[in-house]
Formats: sequence, structure tokens, C-alpha cells
Amino acid sequence: MSRIGKHPVAIPAGVDFKMDGRTLSAKGKLGELSMVASEEVSIEVADGRVAVSPRGESRRARNMWATTRTLISNLVTGVSAGFSKRLEITGVGYRAAVDGRALVLQLGYSHEIRYPIPDGITMKCERPTLIEISGADKQRVGQIAAEIRSYRGPEPFKGKGIRYENERIIRKEGKKR
Repeated sequence: MSRIGKHPVAIPAGVDFKMDGRTLSAKGKLGELSMVASEEVSIEVADGRVAVSPRGESRRARNMWATTRTLISNLVTGVSAGFSKRLEITGVGYRAAVDGRALVLQLGYSHEIRYPIPDGITMKCERPTLIEISGADKQRVGQIAAEIRSYRGPEPFKGKGIRYENERIIRKEGKKR
């Protein structure tokens, strides 16, 4: 029995959850998200809760049970509270700023990097060395954070680069004479 899948997802007040065949959609204060559920699971919406259960005893049905429940949970949480990732920039002269609908990064290259901010995503730079990415879709927020981090990932000797807020960089010892 799935430890995650057996718990129903509670739908908070202010979230409109609809099920049309295999298509699930949630609408809240932060926007609207939808997903297509797998054929291996059955979904029931009742009393402000969404319950997911496997249709058969196959391994794939059991795998999709908890996966579908988590995706529904992310759908509901995204439209009600949203998701955010914070990136820290470390290095002399490294900085970021939001300029209209673009994030401008100066990361020690001979040019600045302009990253266009997609629709449905908001970015803030409280300090020149801190970027906060937020939005309703958890996957998109994480993907955008990973793309920005890839421009100058953290290096192990001095720790310079872009890293997630709570990420620990394992440092290496430099050359010895």
C-alpha cells in the first residue's frame, strides 16, 4: 500500500477543482493549472477532497498511484499558495537585476546575460546577490531555477557561482607547493 497515495488531497477554500474525464483542472488566486491523469488510477472528488486509488494490481498502477496524488497536490498548492525558489550569487562582481520582463545577470563573462521572464513566473532581486523565482507551476519554477543556475554553477574551490539558497557546496583544497 502506498504511504503517500492513500492520503486524500484537501481542496482549500478559494480553489475551484474540476474533473472532466481524465483532465483535472484547478483555479485559484494565482492562476489556473491543469493536468491529464494516468489511465492506471481512478480519481474521486467528494467533500472538498480528492482521493486517488489504483485501478489494478500491476506495478505501473501502484507507481502512478502516489505520483498522481502528488501531482494533484502540487496543482492545488500551486494555485492557492504558489511555489518559490531562491538562488544566491557568490563572487566578486557577480550580480543580478530585474529589468522589465528580463533578468540581467553579470557573472564574470565579457557580456551580460539577459534571461527573459516567462509568463506566469515572477522574479525579484531583493539584493543584487539574491534571486527569488515564484509561480504556480512547481515544475516550471524548478526548471527556470535550474536554467539560471546553469549559467555559472558553483565551483568547488572558491565557491563562486549561482547556488540554491540552502545548497551545501563541498569545497576542495587548492594546490599545495
